Amino acid sequence: MKFSLQANDPLSKARAGTVTTAHGEIQTPIFMPVGTAGTVKAVHQRELKEDIDAKIILGNTYHLYLRPGLDILEKAGGLHKFIGWDRPILTDSGGYQVYSLSKVRKIKEEGVTFHSHIDGSKHLFTPEYAMDIQRTIGADIIMAFDECTPYPCDYTYAAQSIKMTHRWLKRCCERFDTTEPKYGFDQTLFPIVQGSVYKDLRIKSAEFIASMGREGNAIGGLSVGEPAEEMYAMTEIVCDILPAEKPRYLMGVGTPINILENIALGVDMFDCVMPTRNARNGMLFTRNGIINIRNKKWENDFSPLDAESDLHADQVTTKAYLRHLVHSNEMLGAQIATLHNLHFYLWLVKEAREKIIAGEFYDWKNKMVKILGNKL
Repeated sequence: MKFSLQANDPLSKARAGTVTTAHGEIQTPIFMPVGTAGTVKAVHQRELKEDIDAKIILGNTYHLYLRPGLDILEKAGGLHKFIGWDRPILTDSGGYQVYSLSKVRKIKEEGVTFHSHIDGSKHLFTPEYAMDIQRTIGADIIMAFDECTPYPCDYTYAAQSIKMTHRWLKRCCERFDTTEPKYGFDQTLFPIVQGSVYKDLRIKSAEFIASMGREGNAIGGLSVGEPAEEMYAMTEIVCDILPAEKPRYLMGVGTPINILENIALGVDMFDCVMPTRNARNGMLFTRNGIINIRNKKWENDFSPLDAESDLHADQVTTKAYLRHLVHSNEMLGAQIATLHNLHFYLWLVKEAREKIIAGEFYDWKNKMVKILGNKL
């Protein structure tokens, strides 16, 4: 993987770059739709490419490991071939799901023992095994196995946790560097900065992660319930330490406003289930604010979802029709709303990139963040 910078915003730390992987180029800043179990929910791969123009999507190691399982993925030739996707893929390490989904789990130095949320079967994820699993899945960018601290989290626990995460990272790097990719193309390992909302722990973790010298770096453990101001403060501290010549990925973030504010702090890559999950509940993100399409006010609104959008579904679907579909629990409602939200998120980061290159990002961002949270 290679990363090059094309532009820096003069009034903020925002930057425009290009990540080059075996499956294509990713122009940054970028938003990555989440395809948890080998699918971005309610969206076909053709639509992801042609309508949304997603440059990279996510897969989830925990879910793919449990279903369909490593045997089937390996027989298929990896996740790209299994799902029919020829652009880049990133997989998380499964750590977050082990902590959030598994009711019974035990964290030891060796790794994490957990019970499947599907059938209760017992499994052990070690840093080494997390690398092996992600080799078999075959994503272009894979994540280190870390411990995800909850929020709130007391200082003592967070301090012990980053020590374990750093020890686990060394083991991840050792396994990754002594194994080969399975499908004839290179993979890249990103380590993850942790430290909860404690400045000194974030600094310590960012310095350690930077010292590992990997091709890209991630920031984890944010957007887990802490106030937005704390998220921005931690992101700024970490971005100032992580090397500028490598991409920075803020995991699990966020709202359109969160994304713009974090771009201004120097983040290049984002992912979040918000545009897809909220779409299925009738929440639409637009350049003018947020629409709850379930509300009665849209019942007789026969205007298109977004007249300014170049997405076909936005131009031909009226607000009244989408409201009807969502109220009727029709699958098409979830599909159209998801297409709309993902298209908007990709439009937003593309627009941000253009503004960075033009040297106009800071003022545009400040204008947009006042609008994007409006309830329409």
